[in-house]
Amino acid sequence: MVPQPGHRALVRVPVATLWTDPDAVRPTDEPALRDSPDIAAWVDGMDHDQRVGDCVLTQLLLGEPVLVTGAGPDGWVRVVALGQPAAKLDPRGYPGWMRATHLAAPADAGPAAPTLLVDVRRTTLHGTAGGPPALAGVVLGTRLTSAGRPTDGWRPARAPGRTEPLWAPAGDLVPSPAERPAAKEVLAVAERLRDLVYVWGGLSTDGIDCSGLVHLAWRRYGVTLPRDADDQAEATTPLALDDERPGDLYFFARPGRRIHHVGIVSAEPHGGRRRMLHACYLTRRVVEEELPPARVDTLVGAHRV
Repeated sequence: MVPQPGHRALVRVPVATLWTDPDAVRPTDEPALRDSPDIAAWVDGMDHDQRVGDCVLTQLLLGEPVLVTGAGPDGWVRVVALGQPAAKLDPRGYPGWMRATHLAAPADAGPAAPTLLVDVRRTTLHGTAGGPPALAGVVLGTRLTSAGRPTDGWRPARAPGRTEPLWAPAGDLVPSPAERPAAKEVLAVAERLRDLVYVWGGLSTDGIDCSGLVHLAWRRYGVTLPRDADDQAEATTPLALDDERPGDLYFFARPGRRIHHVGIVSAEPHGGRRRMLHACYLTRRVVEEELPPARVDTLVGAHRV
């Protein structure tokens, strides 16, 4: 059933892509548009330039809520991604277009259950404990609802569009933290994504962009940050340069322009030298490095979440 405008829905696939417009998609995007998207094949099939095409806005993970705001042709719907703040675009969340088949109606509200978070780069959910795969490619930071206690090394969780619980290896899921994480803990999550491919608008462990890396690393700890770098700067606390510590954020902008890049401070500054972990547009990878001169020239500040 196509979700109707004015109603909420939940992402039912491991990773769904939000697009600028249905007409903006390219032939190379076909794997991401399937009823069961293959994001790994989509990323692998793009060349160096296609990975930074501006037709992709962001991505949504299994279970993310959206508000459907319009219906388009051929199974497209316009939505607002409610879990990805984007104040300059829509006060409700990030707006864009997606495939209706990637959504499911919310289940009837039942008793509140604890939230579980995926704590590995990628896991597979199974129909039964130890049984055949039912949903592969569920990525780091995905939020699921607990469906009971672990059994024989497997943990049950509920996923949208499924009437019965699915099962993951118990070690792949962790309870939502009761306390706010230390910045160094968030940095450690981001460090697991070193060498991951850069994809404009990417928000998964198949491909990611600079602000996506920051958003996803904090999401792993149940903290919601805005999706884009300039909004992340607005939502965080400025620091005096040289007061930054590992896990803080560096922001970059050209003179007279809005912030265009963000990185995670990876070491304390020393002798004017600074290091960061970031999804780098130039190298098309997540890298940890000393800020080169071109980055130093556009550094506009350090912030703390």
